[in-house]
Amino acid sequence: MNTHTYYHAFLNRDRIVHIVDPDAGICEALSVLFRLEGFQTVFSLETAHFFAALDRRPPDVVVANLDQGEESGLTILRRVKALRTGAPVVMLANSPQVEAAVTAMKLGATDVLARPIDSERLLTVVRDALRKDVHLGAMQAGSRPVEVRGFSQLTPREREVLQLITNGQSNKEAGRELGISPRTIEVHRARVMEKLGARNTADLMRIVLTS
Repeated sequence: MNTHTYYHAFLNRDRIVHIVDPDAGICEALSVLFRLEGFQTVFSLETAHFFAALDRRPPDVVVANLDQGEESGLTILRRVKALRTGAPVVMLANSPQVEAAVTAMKLGATDVLARPIDSERLLTVVRDALRKDVHLGAMQAGSRPVEVRGFSQLTPREREVLQLITNGQSNKEAGRELGISPRTIEVHRARVMEKLGARNTADLMRIVLTS
């Protein structure tokens, strides 16, 4: 599984952290914390507001309260994971709840942190999650699907190019098949690699093969 050991803080300016918590004070405090890290932030006090925002622009990171009624917190987690964008979801619990935390982790939560929130720990969890290109999805029939962050951002043409590259075709062969120039294939390939965080073709193959 491909895991990068570096973290690009400068990319945070394009990343949205969506905080979901019924306590406006907590939402504002966490917004300040993430803005200081360079992220864009949005927050929702109600689950319905979050779901409406989710349809408009899926966030890059979700920090949600597990205890909006336990079911509500897990519903948020399920909904985000169903998008398969690879967005890390960190759940916050008002008190240590082993059973709910285990359920959340099985559903694909990146971590479950109990209050009082250790802000440095929360940032570390998010940074570590954003270093990874590959995330495990929710447990389904005893196995966990793989989500690759960035796949959802690929255009249909970029997906076609990625498919041909991973089939071992050269730029010239891929261009002939798609009816475009090898140079255009090269441009698409560069964009695909950038979106998937691949450093070279071998890296790209590893990311795709692990998914």
